[in-house]
Amino acid sequence: MPIDKVVASAEVALEGLEDGAVVLVGGFGGAGAPRALLGALAAKGLRDLTLVTNNAGAQGDGIELLLRAGAVTKIICSYPNSPGATAFEECYREGTVRLELTPQGTLSERIRAAGAGIGGFYVRTGVGTELAAGKEERVLDGVRYVFERPLGGDVALICAAAADRWGNLTYDKSARNFAPTMAAAATRTVVQAERIVELGALDPEVIVTPGIFVDAVVHVPRAAATGVADA
Repeated sequence: MPIDKVVASAEVALEGLEDGAVVLVGGFGGAGAPRALLGALAAKGLRDLTLVTNNAGAQGDGIELLLRAGAVTKIICSYPNSPGATAFEECYREGTVRLELTPQGTLSERIRAAGAGIGGFYVRTGVGTELAAGKEERVLDGVRYVFERPLGGDVALICAAAADRWGNLTYDKSARNFAPTMAAAATRTVVQAERIVELGALDPEVIVTPGIFVDAVVHVPRAAATGVADA
């Protein structure tokens, strides 16, 4: 039977996801944010989710929807405050959401390490600050480092520019951001793709994420994903 990872809807793609899941969410601000998938996740009514993401939501986006729905109990991110976004701050002040603040480079490397099967790594960032509290430290060549653990997830929600039915993906410039490493670090990867192309239409030399890392693809045209029509 031919491999075809393209599914009818975001709702179908997210079937089987349960309470307590760790969800890796791609995006750097609005660039590469899987808005349609996050909206569908918010509508599922799940609880006790942990989100791993660069930003803890932007005004009116899917992460804010999840926070306001009471679906999230923990966020691991590098930038919790975005202009106009209030849901995270409100939930944090109320004590309904916990924050694990992680420097951006460390966040990226923790995710990459999970996908690469690396058990952890030493980094100078955070040494001597509250971010290093409770973590192993080591002096190497006279320099103090803190040990960081890999960061994987039950599912990754990412956005791609193009996908074929095998799940091979390409991205649009900075919209790539965390998507390739998140796809490798998650047990399951769900993609919203602006375009679905025929098998063989993507040059193997420009495929960034091979289909082996992808489980489901949903076609979400750019106008629907961002409110901006294609040129």
